[in-house]
Amino acid sequence: MDLSKHAFFEGKIVPLSEAKITIATHAFLYGTSVFSGMRAYWNEEKKRLFVFRPYDHYRRLLNSARMMSMDIPYDEESLIQLSLDVLRADDWKQDVYLRPTIYKADMGIGVRLHDLKDEFCMFVMAFEKYVKNDADAHLTVSSWRRIDDNSIPARAKIAGAYANSALIKTDANRAGFDEAIVLDQNGHVSEGSAMNIFMMRDGALITPPITDNILEGITRRSIIELAHNELGLEVVERSIDRTEVFIAEEMFMTGTAAQVVAVTKIDHRPVGTGLMGPVTTKLRKLFDDVVHAKHSKYQQWNLEV
Repeated sequence: MDLSKHAFFEGKIVPLSEAKITIATHAFLYGTSVFSGMRAYWNEEKKRLFVFRPYDHYRRLLNSARMMSMDIPYDEESLIQLSLDVLRADDWKQDVYLRPTIYKADMGIGVRLHDLKDEFCMFVMAFEKYVKNDADAHLTVSSWRRIDDNSIPARAKIAGAYANSALIKTDANRAGFDEAIVLDQNGHVSEGSAMNIFMMRDGALITPPITDNILEGITRRSIIELAHNELGLEVVERSIDRTEVFIAEEMFMTGTAAQVVAVTKIDHRPVGTGLMGPVTTKLRKLFDDVVHAKHSKYQQWNLEV
């Protein structure tokens, strides 16, 4: 795995090898950190690197921090500048993934959120496919349920909450599947292990609402806009029953790391024809062009490094 040579840590850019916390750090002991996953894409024709929707990512990160009673001396604009500084430090010329994190930095034992010091850090890494079989993914419905908003806020990217995702993903992979569909406490489709879900039914693109314990995904929001504006699709946000996924015409999953993953089987049942459908195919290509700054209409989503 190709990691950055530099990181932002405790207020400055340092060699990655020096960006260390101790085993007594509160965030390590209790999962009290929040993070964002961001991507920057290399445009070979322009010979430039572009960060995708950084303001939206940092707005969500700061909202996550607010839920966890965190306070750092940076706003969205200053965090964007820090991202550019870290990226320029290593002069990346390929698609990369950024991991900014806000964490409880005090050392010692004691479960709480208040009266603790908050720190911000970030590193970068080259990124390969999140789901290797992303054009022909086979899913199962997980026996694990999605965490509930009244347990741990699902709309926040809280590190400790990803134990839920890890249980879901490992069980699915060990059973021979690429990914899983996770139900909420009411039995409705919520997400994948760490991806939003879309399905086509009767000509409409349907996705669970943000009130069904999903992460308010930035790729999800982008796909909704692209599907409506560029493909003329009706996009409906509503609850999805478990059995509906078996009669969907198409299904795909979205996320910053995963991008757009085509789903072709669910619990050994084919989705539609059992092949990636036409809507999914178009959206995958369209999204790839947009994030690589090849679509002028959406250039406001791309920040040149």
